[in-house]
Amino acid sequence: MGSVKVNSLSSRETLISMFILGGLFFVFGFITWINAILIPYFKIACELSNFQSYLVAFAFYISYFIMSLPSSYLLKRVGFKKGIMYGLWVMAIGVFIFIPAALSRTYEVFLVGLFTIGSGLAILQTAANPYITILGPIEKAAKRISFMGICNKGAGILAPLIFAHVIFKVADNEMLKQLPLMGATERGVVLDELIRRVILPYGVLGIVLATLGILIRFSPLPEIDTEQENEELSIINADKKSLFDFPYLILGVLAIFFHVGTQVIAIDTIIGYASVMGMPIMEAKVFPSYTLFTTIIGYGLGIILIPKYISQVNVLRFCTLLGALLTLLIIYSSGTYTILGHSIDISIWFIVLLGLANSLVWAGIWPLALNNLGRFTKVGASMLIMALCGSAIFPLIYGHVADLYDVRTAYWILFPCYLYLVFYAFYGHLIKRWLPTFKKNSMQESELMSKVNS
Repeated sequence: MGSVKVNSLSSRETLISMFILGGLFFVFGFITWINAILIPYFKIACELSNFQSYLVAFAFYISYFIMSLPSSYLLKRVGFKKGIMYGLWVMAIGVFIFIPAALSRTYEVFLVGLFTIGSGLAILQTAANPYITILGPIEKAAKRISFMGICNKGAGILAPLIFAHVIFKVADNEMLKQLPLMGATERGVVLDELIRRVILPYGVLGIVLATLGILIRFSPLPEIDTEQENEELSIINADKKSLFDFPYLILGVLAIFFHVGTQVIAIDTIIGYASVMGMPIMEAKVFPSYTLFTTIIGYGLGIILIPKYISQVNVLRFCTLLGALLTLLIIYSSGTYTILGHSIDISIWFIVLLGLANSLVWAGIWPLALNNLGRFTKVGASMLIMALCGSAIFPLIYGHVADLYDVRTAYWILFPCYLYLVFYAFYGHLIKRWLPTFKKNSMQESELMSKVNS
């Protein structure tokens, strides 16, 4: 099938595309949020410090920074559909690397596998996110992304629970207590047995990903043309030579960088935080799922409210302000309460609620940053995906600050992130030119953009 204009798709084609993309976002979520349990798991099995354990997130997400631009050129060459297929196959290779890594209990090989998985995801995300953003009216993009988010975070709820059930046993609590008392040889045997539990689930996962790639190749997913521009958009973008001529996009890239950092910290650090508060890991393992559940609640509200009752811009403003407030509550609140059967410091529930604050930030930024990029859409999307490296950097900063001070103080790094997101939500996305010297041109451009959007 050749490329088609997005506005020429029938309702049936659009619905089929949404269904297929929903399945892909489920895969994204399952693979991504397994890291929440991998971090404490590798910390135990490979005997790591906080900083070393968060290299899981670093190796996984830094691949987005390295591979996003190459992904955009791949997509320009082969299109969205084949790009998704290749992404799934690269992910399958990364998953299979876990098998020799587990057999040798070599943390560095695990990191290579995680980097490879992330590289495949970079290709997938570079294709899928702009696809869903432009698959319909721009003012409803946040609603479509919210549907995808439910698929993503729903998988994220299941992934840590399933993975923890497979690799951890009830008897492991006693084993973990005895571990520091064991001799080097005995401890090595126990940890070898523990790490090799990943072989079966990752072997199955690799086969599933390889099969999905084949299914995508023969699926009815249409190829959307983003290279051709209509007359009005051609006039708007006539003097645009590069992505840096779109300030709202560049500022949006930085917004995604900070947003994903706050999101991954809220999910990937919560088990370690609960453990420091004295909660056994077998009980603490459910907290990433709680955070993801509050995120799904936010997505549900987005689907109901956007754009009928509230615009996606105002939702973005609310969520960023809420994130800043919750960060201060994490740091300054205290007191042990029993909620959902867990007796623990109240601050951990504010970390859980960060899932709600983060839920519609991604969905709010994407349509604002990609709006009217025309022929620059694929490369612009790759830059937004490149910003996912924030998920690699911020956990390392968190781990380093936690080693220097404590795990609660380390949450201070979230506050400036949310302040920047507030700036983008209220002002940054409105900046069409870097210098305010071309007022006449800017007014003409705004009028043309209003025609294009309508």
